Amino acid sequence: SVCREDLWVRGGRILDPEKLFFEERRVADEQRDCGGRILAPGFIDVQINGGFGVDFSQATEDAGSGVALVARKILSHGVTSFCPTLVTSPPEVYHKVLPQIPVTRGGPHGAGVLGLHLEGPFISWEKRGAHPEAHLRSFEANAFRDMLAIYGSLDNVRIVTLAPELGRSLEVIQELTSRGICVSLGHSVADLRAAEAAVQSGATFITHLFNAMLPFHHRDPGIVGLLTSDRLPPGRSIFYGMIADGMHTNPAALRIAHRAHPKGLVLVTDAIPALGLGNGRHTLGQQEVEVDGLTAYVAGTKTLSGSIAPMDVCVRHFLQATGCSVESALEAASLHPAQLLGLEKYKGTLDFGADADFVVLDDSLHVWATYISGELVWQAEEARQ
Repeated sequence: SVCREDLWVRGGRILDPEKLFFEERRVADEQRDCGGRILAPGFIDVQINGGFGVDFSQATEDAGSGVALVARKILSHGVTSFCPTLVTSPPEVYHKVLPQIPVTRGGPHGAGVLGLHLEGPFISWEKRGAHPEAHLRSFEANAFRDMLAIYGSLDNVRIVTLAPELGRSLEVIQELTSRGICVSLGHSVADLRAAEAAVQSGATFITHLFNAMLPFHHRDPGIVGLLTSDRLPPGRSIFYGMIADGMHTNPAALRIAHRAHPKGLVLVTDAIPALGLGNGRHTLGQQEVEVDGLTAYVAGTKTLSGSIAPMDVCVRHFLQATGCSVESALEAASLHPAQLLGLEKYKGTLDFGADADFVVLDDSLHVWATYISGELVWQAEEARQ
């Protein structure tokens, strides 16, 4: 809940002030007045394909500098950590790009990289969305080894999105999760039984719920049915991404999902390289994208191809569309993605001992300032006066 109190920071972590007072008998070296604004955990974006002209799915010689540019630019939107996301690509793209994007700590240079999100190529042809048909793959006889051959390495990978109805997918899910990689279900025509089997094998996430999957049907609700399934392993929670940009998901659908399973909702931007650039033609991996107003389509079609809404816009739209509490909206962009990745001791929370990654917001949830490890890394113009 929102409470009125001070936040103490030392050594990049959130500090329990009682220990400081009673054991060390010290006071703060520096005080900052936030003027009664909201302090919330920094936002975490687990699905972002690029932005500001940078396309993470392009095989450049210096992919790291592109990631660094996006990392710096998203600070103004309250994002303190993210998972750079690659859409379906040919093997040579993965081989070139993946080794160039290691996990990195955030700071004044930009938001931290938590690991890569590989969305595809092991997805459904029917539900490929903006993913290029020519590079889609299914699992062959050596399922996991074939996947390794296509990706080249899983060293920097944190999330893999795949379609659970593909043959041999369950053994791949088990192999990935045994290596600490989060498996997400998406771009899929799976029925509920196949989705439940995937969760029983270790999958914990759903990629952009409602988008690129079978629509909800009362006799077989498909992947959407995981939100209320009674066949999940005991103590296992399913998380699901939602693009709350006002385009991808009708507000009524946002409300249905949130009311069915509020603790699992993870706001994602699914932002594309056109984020921050405006109308015109841009890329998304191997595809060309046309941006018109607030919508991005695969050029020459009416297929949505990611979003151009930054995370703070998604948080505000989600709050308005669902009528949820401010705390719920903020947790969907911070605590829940941290829990999904098993980082909730350090990220997504303002608890003692957590990393001091936080965002200062006004009452309408516009970003006033962003801090990483207790250091001011971005500040709005009006906050400087």
